[in-house]
Amino acid sequence: MKSGFESLREERFGMDAKRSKLNRTSAGTVTSYRPLQRRAKQVASCQKAASCQKAASASRERLALVIPALREAENLYPLLRRVRDVLDSASIAWEVIVVDDESGDGTEEIVSAISREEPRVRLLVRRGERGLSGAILHGWRHTDATILGAMDADGQHPAELLPALIEAVVSGRDLAIGSRYAKGGRCGWNPVRRLVSMAAILAARPLQSVWPSVRDPLSGFFLVRRPCVEKMFFQTAGFKLLLEILVRGRIRSVEEIPFVFGRRRAGRSKVTARVAWDYITLLARLYTARFAGARVAEPASGD
Repeated sequence: MKSGFESLREERFGMDAKRSKLNRTSAGTVTSYRPLQRRAKQVASCQKAASCQKAASASRERLALVIPALREAENLYPLLRRVRDVLDSASIAWEVIVVDDESGDGTEEIVSAISREEPRVRLLVRRGERGLSGAILHGWRHTDATILGAMDADGQHPAELLPALIEAVVSGRDLAIGSRYAKGGRCGWNPVRRLVSMAAILAARPLQSVWPSVRDPLSGFFLVRRPCVEKMFFQTAGFKLLLEILVRGRIRSVEEIPFVFGRRRAGRSKVTARVAWDYITLLARLYTARFAGARVAEPASGD
């Protein structure tokens, strides 16, 4: 059996009815891109060669934005509406994949209802698994998009930033990050939580292979080109997938785009002592791999 994205992609195209029940998608197991009807008109109206080339490049790209959800039903409906409205204004084919870890709070029903109206919104349900990073990876494995993205379901990441992130990747960046700590960014945390966040970032700074160092390597809001992460192993536990991508991915160029980190609209934060322990474990593994010269191999999971 092959490893990483390669083996899981083969499984995806070979799904049977039994497998589909375990990981249900409200729009089938195939991708749900719908070509933009206005694309030909937009390209035809280009006045400059540069803008035409950029439009043509965007038309070849496909975005899959994964939104992991665990008991976020109250936040999902308004979030998905905003995301759809924003992406409809972008010159790129897109789909949104909500990955639900058996929330049991109405998430399945909400996403299924939206999907009937908008087939580009899909639902995947993981059975007996937890972990935000694992949920994101699970969604990525069920799409063939050229650009892969992640966004929180709690409404703290502004959908209005998506066009800028898309523009950065389409223009040539390997990775575009919604950054709380880049110039112009801000988060309204209390001083204690902000201090903990900064300490976590400082602890990870020596690991980064990208220069200059990314200011917000722990962000959960980012887009990455598929070849940069394909056929690689990543830790499925915890919340900090971006850090591992920065350390172990094939990343040559990064753009941070500042945003104001919003307040949670409803529900409770998932930050717990277990999350902190998962982060410490991740740091230990990454430091061992970096400075002991060992390659860390994490068994593929999420399917």
